[in-house]
Amino acid sequence: MNALWNNAVSRRTLLAGAATGAAALTLGAGTAAAGTTSAVAAPAGGDDLERLHSSLADEVAKDYTPASWRAFAPVHAATGKLLAGSPTAQQRQEAQTALAAAADGLVMTRGLRHLVADYRTRKYPDYTRRSWHDLPAALGAAQSLLKRDAASRTDVVDAKNALQKAAAALSPTAAHAFGDIRNDSFWHDTDGNPIYSQGGGVFRFGDTYYWYGVRYTGAEQYYKSPTKTYDSKLVAITCYSSRDLTNWMFEKNIATTSTRLWVPPEKEVNDSTFAQMTSLADTSWLGRLGVVHNPNTGKYVLLAQMGNALDTDGNNGAVLFLQGDHPADDFTYANIQPQIAGVPTQSTKDQTVFGDDDGTGYLVFSGGDGRVYSYVSKLADADSLTIEPAVRIGYVAKGREGNAMFKYDGHYYVATSDLHGWNSSQSYVIKSKTGDIQGEYTAEYVLPGTEKDYSHVTQTGFFITVKGQQQDTVIFAGDRWADFAWNGLGYNQWMPLSDTGEGLAFESLSHWELNAVTGAWKTGRDNNYLLNSEFAADRVTVTELTGWTAHIDTDVATTPFVTNTSPGADSTRFALKLGAAAPFSGSLTQEVTVPAGRYRISAKAKTAGGLDHARIRLTSGTHEHVLDLNKPATDWHTLTREGLTLPAGPVTVSIEARSSEGNQWITLDALALTRR
Repeated sequence: MNALWNNAVSRRTLLAGAATGAAALTLGAGTAAAGTTSAVAAPAGGDDLERLHSSLADEVAKDYTPASWRAFAPVHAATGKLLAGSPTAQQRQEAQTALAAAADGLVMTRGLRHLVADYRTRKYPDYTRRSWHDLPAALGAAQSLLKRDAASRTDVVDAKNALQKAAAALSPTAAHAFGDIRNDSFWHDTDGNPIYSQGGGVFRFGDTYYWYGVRYTGAEQYYKSPTKTYDSKLVAITCYSSRDLTNWMFEKNIATTSTRLWVPPEKEVNDSTFAQMTSLADTSWLGRLGVVHNPNTGKYVLLAQMGNALDTDGNNGAVLFLQGDHPADDFTYANIQPQIAGVPTQSTKDQTVFGDDDGTGYLVFSGGDGRVYSYVSKLADADSLTIEPAVRIGYVAKGREGNAMFKYDGHYYVATSDLHGWNSSQSYVIKSKTGDIQGEYTAEYVLPGTEKDYSHVTQTGFFITVKGQQQDTVIFAGDRWADFAWNGLGYNQWMPLSDTGEGLAFESLSHWELNAVTGAWKTGRDNNYLLNSEFAADRVTVTELTGWTAHIDTDVATTPFVTNTSPGADSTRFALKLGAAAPFSGSLTQEVTVPAGRYRISAKAKTAGGLDHARIRLTSGTHEHVLDLNKPATDWHTLTREGLTLPAGPVTVSIEARSSEGNQWITLDALALTRR
């Protein structure tokens, strides 16, 4: 499907010059946003008529109502014959006007057919009687509409909206199963292929979650060899689907570097070169994207942060709009917006898309002036293809990035990270004081739990709110920009937030289970209870490790002996190193809380073997267990102790090392305390 006829703004771009003084035509149930009508310069090798004709060459009858296709097809064919000859200027103008009108009359049914085919697979016994009530009627009406010769655009949009609303109300009757979420690993789709989805978001349309993100070249390289950083370029925008948030089916690449761009000259800012961009291959950066559904047009609108590789004067940032006719459609160019009213700088810095309970879409972002301000902007109701004036909701002098919003208990939360580039950070939160998304917010505070291992070694990505039959659960979806920062295995790390009664807290779990129907979650049996156990959270070489406390014995002369060294075991980024030039004695401790059970402690280690002792000690009440580490080995080896009984409650984990001689050391990595 060609880009131009999937949306109003792209159509208006080419049709504005169809005839002198002619008004731009529109497509879709809603009205195109103000200010998007424009004429464009003729492309190289042809004028607007040739460009218009060429852009329609890939259209097919099955995507439209029969009546609208019969009106369009002969006009397009006649235009082709005209262009094969030597038409006069007047003939060209008349042909362009006629072709534009015929194209504008096309009524797309592709998205409706897709939704009908999908929802026909739902079966009554799988859902409660009350929740099933509306779906058969909506399906029947949609199927009847698809048989009509001349259905209107409004009828098609209404049918799509009715189907999606009926599907969203479905309540399963089957036994509610928990699915696994395993962090610190590369995730795979239902076909066993790597999930490539970074800098995106998960959005629920109907009864299905759709995960949109970006596939980068660096992610592909890092998956094959996670031993260093890689340069990254855009490969595609991906779409995955799931109804349980744990098993993800790859739908398709909804946009690639070949996706065409049609930017009119008036979008230029300070002599930028947006109009020279011809495809997404001309982007210098594309990411931080999300999708909203617009009920007025029946379209699904994707917003992404975009940089222009053709521009070298710094005016190369804009919000890109792509659009599809169903959630897993080919998404095509719809608009760009370099400037948002109320923001003194061009473009956005680290944005995310938020869909409110009533379906209204918002963009949450930092400004370019040091990223010291956070903003919320509403998307245009008519078509979601422009961003309304921004409202400033937060200020931090040091600046923040990684903006992401969620709603819980009637309040809006915006989480951000430190300006650490692609690296990990604890998460900061501001909370709305009322139910007004653009109203007053609290002062910033650290989201409890994220300070212990820098948000499970991630940067704030996005949030998923599961509205379950028993409870609502908010999922923190952290981005681990491994292909840029080498922060550990896997790109996406998802953790639940718990309601402590005094506020929300971050649960740093390597393995947990989620029931997407009830909203319930529980810690997985393979969870590693140690935090920052691979010593990667701090991003740089340090002598104080996040999540760990150093203790130096005062009766032995020593120098500071704690650091993280690179690389770690199996070519990970960092490992822990204890040692000093002088004699030393000390420990590194962490307190964690565990349920009662039998546990396994393990670590990878290497040492020259000249230490008086090196060990990991677990202490919980009267229970104490020790794993001896003082075994000479200059290469990494794994040390393990099984069957350790621990009661429920706090456990102190202490890594202890002592040497009566200088220039001794032990290096540790991949620590794990797991319940067996």
